[in-house]
Amino acid sequence: MPISPRDFDFVRNLVHQRSAIVLEAGKETLVESRLSLLARREGIDSVDELFRRLHADPAAGKLHVQVVEAMTTNETLFFRDIYPFDMLRNIILPDLFKKREVEKRLTIWSAGCSGGQEPYSLAIMLKEQFPQYMNWNIRLLACDLSTEMIARAREGRFSQFEVNRGLPASLLVKYFHQKGIDWQVREDIRRMVEFSEMNLAAPWPALPYADIVFMRNVLIYFNVETKRGILAQARKTLRPDGYLFLGTAETTFNIDENFDRFQNEKAWCYRPKKTP
Repeated sequence: MPISPRDFDFVRNLVHQRSAIVLEAGKETLVESRLSLLARREGIDSVDELFRRLHADPAAGKLHVQVVEAMTTNETLFFRDIYPFDMLRNIILPDLFKKREVEKRLTIWSAGCSGGQEPYSLAIMLKEQFPQYMNWNIRLLACDLSTEMIARAREGRFSQFEVNRGLPASLLVKYFHQKGIDWQVREDIRRMVEFSEMNLAAPWPALPYADIVFMRNVLIYFNVETKRGILAQARKTLRPDGYLFLGTAETTFNIDENFDRFQNEKAWCYRPKKTP
């Protein structure tokens, strides 16, 4: 049987309180599917029994955290939507490396990094395409709301199915080692990425100024007010000549007018508006 309206509202409220993510009506099947997986993993007989435990302990507990993580863990893949990576490789990074020649410092941030495919894609691209800059102070920061996802990302271990999605075979052989039936990112690539937990909808901790921010397929889960707050914080984090990448279904238009769209062929990103 589908979950009851009471149970669905409980999950909606819990997820919104902890993450500001909005679960709209019609997501009952998604909620039931993800919580069924959680119940099986935790040895709980059924989703109904899972909800009985949640209702019996309204205080914040491990199970409540696991429910939020189950509902906010999103799918990703290596070199997702390849065009932004092409734009980065062919236009943006050559430009930034030239501009930063004196300071020899570059910071890239992957926000909402899930299992780590995006920041590792960025690290591999830098190593593969720009080896002459590997003596620079290059920081690759990556964050996610989910404790579980950050732990997985730090380990850098992926199934055969995961590495088959978006990762060319030549890069798999070059930058991964086989571990049983899985593949693990080479240690030097793992060391390039600094992972941390972070709730984008909460006040942000002190962050270094970033030259590039990847925040793709994150804003779609928030209401307009939360999107506006996140974009304002992202703008403060970006250097004046920096670049913000959003997902293909996301935009700053009618949310934060302090960004200009920067487009090249099949990819686009956003830049802080220059003050007069």
